[in-house]
Amino acid sequence: MSVLSAQNLGKSFGPVDIFEDLTFAIPRRARIAIVGPNGVGKTTLLRILAGVEEPTRGSVHRARGLTLGYLPQEAVTIREGTLWSYCLMAFEELLAQADELKALEREMQNPDCPPDVLQRYGTVLSRFEQGGGYTYANRIQQTLAGLGFLETDYQRPLTQLSGGQRTRAVLARLLLDEPDLLLLDEPSNHLDIAAVEWLEAWLRDWDGAVVIVSHDRYFLDQTATQVWEMTPALEVYRGNYTAYLTQREARYTRRLAEYEAQNEYIEKQEDYIRRFLGTQNNNQARGRQRRLERLLADSRLSAPKANIRPMHLRLALAGRSGDLVLRSYDLQVGYQDEGRPLFRAPDLVLKRGECVAIIGPNGAGKTTFLKTILNQIPPYAGRIELGASLKVGYFAQAHEGLNPELTLIEEINTVALAMLPAEARNYLAKYGFTGEEVFAAVSTLSGGERGRLALAKLALTDANLLLLDEPTNHLDLPTQEVLQNVLADYPGTILLVSHDRYLIDALATQIWEMDPDAGMLKVFSGTYSEYKIAQSAAVQPVPETAVPVPEPAAAQPEVAPAGRKTLSRNQRQQIQKKLDALEERIHALERESALHEAKLANPPADPVKTAHLAEAYNKLKEELEPLLAEWEALATSLEEDPQ
Repeated sequence: MSVLSAQNLGKSFGPVDIFEDLTFAIPRRARIAIVGPNGVGKTTLLRILAGVEEPTRGSVHRARGLTLGYLPQEAVTIREGTLWSYCLMAFEELLAQADELKALEREMQNPDCPPDVLQRYGTVLSRFEQGGGYTYANRIQQTLAGLGFLETDYQRPLTQLSGGQRTRAVLARLLLDEPDLLLLDEPSNHLDIAAVEWLEAWLRDWDGAVVIVSHDRYFLDQTATQVWEMTPALEVYRGNYTAYLTQREARYTRRLAEYEAQNEYIEKQEDYIRRFLGTQNNNQARGRQRRLERLLADSRLSAPKANIRPMHLRLALAGRSGDLVLRSYDLQVGYQDEGRPLFRAPDLVLKRGECVAIIGPNGAGKTTFLKTILNQIPPYAGRIELGASLKVGYFAQAHEGLNPELTLIEEINTVALAMLPAEARNYLAKYGFTGEEVFAAVSTLSGGERGRLALAKLALTDANLLLLDEPTNHLDLPTQEVLQNVLADYPGTILLVSHDRYLIDALATQIWEMDPDAGMLKVFSGTYSEYKIAQSAAVQPVPETAVPVPEPAAAQPEVAPAGRKTLSRNQRQQIQKKLDALEERIHALERESALHEAKLANPPADPVKTAHLAEAYNKLKEELEPLLAEWEALATSLEEDPQ
């Protein structure tokens, strides 16, 4: 059964339709990610599901007794009190039981206490223990610590918290409430990597359902088992974000082939009709004409929309740098007036073509480190040497390089003095700025728009060393994909400060991790995936006795496991064809099953109709299960094929 369903949902603002005719159901323990470009209506849909906003058309049905928690993207206003007292509100029932137990204990001290008081005390005590009466304080501490709060924050008034801290406080309260359905809008905003990883683990172990809107692709990979893409229609994909990318490309390719094949068929029929209408083959021509008219009226396919590419970024080099790009000696980074450095670094070496990801918690000094490399801040101690023939491009996290009083064209002219207004307009159009938008002041831009403008300026520098401070902040997923692909092809050197683990995993050849507790910068040579494996291995218990490991044999060429034959090209094509057909059938059954779930969530008054609905729903599930198993087996056979 579903916890929430929607039928024919639509939302308009004046004459503008944001989305329409969305029908879906959210089952128990669902892990759903909603993705799509900015402005397509993801946040609006979440607000409608939360009951904060009303749909223009259609309806939302919630299961009886459903408890729902909603985390908005924007900064929230919460009542006065401390962070701890706010989180305690999640346990009001337990606190009331604790007060009742104290009152009963006072009664039991009276020699004339009635016998039923002891019985009542036992009943309340049992409920108190089962509800976590002795562990709720630990749960609050673990949740606040997991989301990055310090013990010194616990008694701080909520009014003193920043906007990001207040959002984290609301998230903590939602997790402690443990509702049946969580609706989370950009939950990883304002969290560092350690806090996001803690949230991922919490969601994996949680029994409720969750719907997530997020631009954090790695977070979606770790949490989602289903992806809904708003286009603004709703396309459903199984699996996490990476699986969605693969399926989306395959689905587009298949639809394009079907569309082209139908167009080819239509052209052939039209050609036959033109040549033979009114001739001795007139009857056949008229028959084909009638069939073609029915096809055009009932089954004409629309051209599939290509995957959105909102930005046409190109990074060119002014010239090749020397092989050695950066070297440090006895480096300490920080501000002299603070009396101690933020961190010390081993002697660092960065070579041409490498990409270093600088990671660490907020406030550890990552941005300060970049500014030290740029010589905007002198080293606390030691020195940094930059290599020969370097041209440095800097992308600032807060976009300090943008002048809020200039127009977009004027801002572009600060780095491209010779660019004519028409050329500047054409150039800005490649970054999604069209029409009169190019004459708007920079101060009117959203965070994502400022990010795109900063990237547009960066591309004009022809730098061979890029210092990027949170370049994917505020960018929607399609724009992040474009940026990642461009950086992957960039032949220069990159120093990347980012919380975007998906980007780091795709690009980094070294990881420089800031450890504020030790006051050190730690260097790991390898990718982010290798770094995570090394981290996991470091915390594994060491066996008490070591077993001698035999010397490795000489390397042998890889062969297929015994008994398994490599699939031929034709076999792979046949399996892929069957997979595509299964996916279409599964998708149709899932849509039909979702409609039945929506009806069963608010069943008709007639019990006979309800029974028929339930029977039809169960039959759909029975038909779906073997198809899913077959799809999984075929997909596995392709993945494990040693070809």
